[in-house]
Amino acid sequence: MKPLAAFLCLSFASTVCGQPPPQGPDQKKPQEEAQRSALDVQPGPQVIKPKDLWDQTGTFHPFVRMPKYILQDQKAIWTSPFHTAGKDVKYWAIFGAATAALIGTDRYSVKQLPNSSSQVSVSTWGSRVGSAYSLIPISAGFYFIGTGTHHDRLRETGLLCFEALIDVNLVAEPLKLVAGRARPLQGDGHGHFEDSPSRWDSGFPSGHAINTWAVASVVAHQYPHPRIFPVLASTVVAARVGARQHFPGDVMAGSAMGWFIGGFVFGKRHNRELDK
Repeated sequence: MKPLAAFLCLSFASTVCGQPPPQGPDQKKPQEEAQRSALDVQPGPQVIKPKDLWDQTGTFHPFVRMPKYILQDQKAIWTSPFHTAGKDVKYWAIFGAATAALIGTDRYSVKQLPNSSSQVSVSTWGSRVGSAYSLIPISAGFYFIGTGTHHDRLRETGLLCFEALIDVNLVAEPLKLVAGRARPLQGDGHGHFEDSPSRWDSGFPSGHAINTWAVASVVAHQYPHPRIFPVLASTVVAARVGARQHFPGDVMAGSAMGWFIGGFVFGKRHNRELDK
């Protein structure tokens, strides 16, 4: 299988990563259904507490606790190598190996594309779904529509998306500064690390990928069917490669981190009372 095809398969495969095996209706329990993360996460304080239900507090009250939750998330994320459960290591190994393999073949992979002006134009438009000006309104839409319709599950989804987006950006930006990887149209086009004209414009990991997959992960864990958001996320990361803004290795790394961090936020902050 060609490297680019392998990337697309792995990207779509991650939409079902960590989903539990199908169970009969009598076997499912609300708490088991709620823990749909690929990671073993110890539940913590919820973003929507019983006192925050739509008929109890103001619209913006649940945001007051978010800074404290972000600090707790960052501590857990950056120290995760020291407390990752043994059964979770295989997920990091799989995606770590996939990222390494793609980085090793990035130069060859991008040459297999037509790299025409129409490809770049269409891909650029397609990748805009993964921009901040798209994902922030989508997250706000979940929250404010849920508030307006008295649907606390939608409200929680919006809050979880906001928290996940902040978390992934606090992770991605330091990694970009350290990596300094050139994009396909920068330098000699070989994607060398520590070769970006600006550390702030580093291509590794992909910001679009990590943001899109963080939101897709939250929504997919909250609403496993249909899987439209993971499919859209796969389209966005493929478009970033087609737009010649990233190599496959960049978007694979961003996709994996976004998926896992989104799953972590869901597992940590989801109010399981809403599953009832």
